[in-house]
Amino acid sequence: MQTQVVIVGGGPSGLLLSQLLHVRGIDSIVLERKTKDYVLGRIRAGVLEQGLLGLMAEAGVDARMKAEGLRHDGTLISYGDETFRIDFAKLTGTPVMVYGQTEVTRDLYAAREAADGVIEFNVENVAIHGADTDTPSVTYEVGGDARRIDCDFVAGCDGFHGVSRQTIPLDLRTEYEKVYPFGWLGILSETPPVSHELIYANSERGFALCSMRNDNLSRYYIQCSMSDRPKDWTDEAFWQELKRRIPRDRAEQLVTGPSIEKSIAPLRSFVTEPMRWGRLFLCGDAAHIVPPTGAKGLNTAASDVHYLYTGLRQFYETGNSEGIDSYSDRALARVWKAERFSWWFSSLMHRYPDQSPFDLRMQQAELAFLRSNAAAQQAMAENYVGLPY
Repeated sequence: MQTQVVIVGGGPSGLLLSQLLHVRGIDSIVLERKTKDYVLGRIRAGVLEQGLLGLMAEAGVDARMKAEGLRHDGTLISYGDETFRIDFAKLTGTPVMVYGQTEVTRDLYAAREAADGVIEFNVENVAIHGADTDTPSVTYEVGGDARRIDCDFVAGCDGFHGVSRQTIPLDLRTEYEKVYPFGWLGILSETPPVSHELIYANSERGFALCSMRNDNLSRYYIQCSMSDRPKDWTDEAFWQELKRRIPRDRAEQLVTGPSIEKSIAPLRSFVTEPMRWGRLFLCGDAAHIVPPTGAKGLNTAASDVHYLYTGLRQFYETGNSEGIDSYSDRALARVWKAERFSWWFSSLMHRYPDQSPFDLRMQQAELAFLRSNAAAQQAMAENYVGLPY
């Protein structure tokens, strides 16, 4: 087989890149190691920045999102008995959209299928060859059948454990990592959200987040030990702990119910440099991971897609390689700003096992400063709704 761009990874970033390229007449083949149902079964965040909304519109896949997504003009932050609001609309003129990552992926699959886009599922033993030459190729197996695709470029959208990053020689890449000493226990429940906007809570018992997917589907999280397992927590124990961590008035209004999904997510900050080697480009979790605080994971992957799509489009439409040559530098410049915001917000809202009394007072002072200082709120709002591409 032959195509212009092989995309390794059939999650939202790989599908979005494939659809955007299709709109500009650039061919691609997507390789996914799991099934479509497995990919759609992943539970992920659902706060979308304006940049991602724009890419969805450019890809022609934003109709259902516009009809069903929830526009959020701000968010609530609580600490102790205090609660304050960061007003995105007032401070930046820009909202965010709450629309589940699963739904984004579903819309992208529908668009690729409607366009007869080629997506290979259940692929195994993927290997990228000749990435540092002008004639790269990708080999893989499906059901024991060996296959090969010759291409112009390879986009690695296959996540932290994928083959793409590992293809770049170890002596040519530098990796930066911070592992946080806690996780997030999250549940999904068919209950109305306790608030029409997200609530980020810093309590003496640890962090909590009240989120939602729609008007009758809520997503809640509490900070937990990494030694915990989801089965250690009954639904009742989770609800009681959540009530202890969120503002009292919200706890009294909380509607509880059986969980339909329960999992624990570790928190990690990770960046690899560079994000390009020859004709191989890394996108999303293949190159970087952020803690979920502030919902930057999918949005940062989308910014990578923007830079890569723009560079490939420039190359195929004009023959100019400036966009692809500068891809890594441009993507990393924005990635590190998103990493900084996620690290700062995580540090602000969580309880750390080694925090001293002084550290706790500094955290409280930082929250009080954010509550009272317009410039601090402006900076947070600009980062939360998404820095420009």
